[in-house]
Amino acid sequence: MMIRIMYSDGNFDMVRPNMLDDLLEKQKVTSFKRSSGWAVVGRDQIRSKGGSHYRGSEKRMT
Repeated sequence: MMIRIMYSDGNFDMVRPNMLDDLLEKQKVTSFKRSSGWAVVGRDQIRSKGGSHYRGSEKRMT
């Protein structure tokens, strides 16, 4: 599966999920396309290699 991304310079590309992880870590991507729409780095919740950094209240069943 390929993911559409927008680089910091405004150019678009299609990358594999593992490449997206690397680009996010290097802060080279400003947004990427999800099934629900565009996710914007710094605005939307984005997972990272180190696990979830979500700091909100837990809503899952325990």
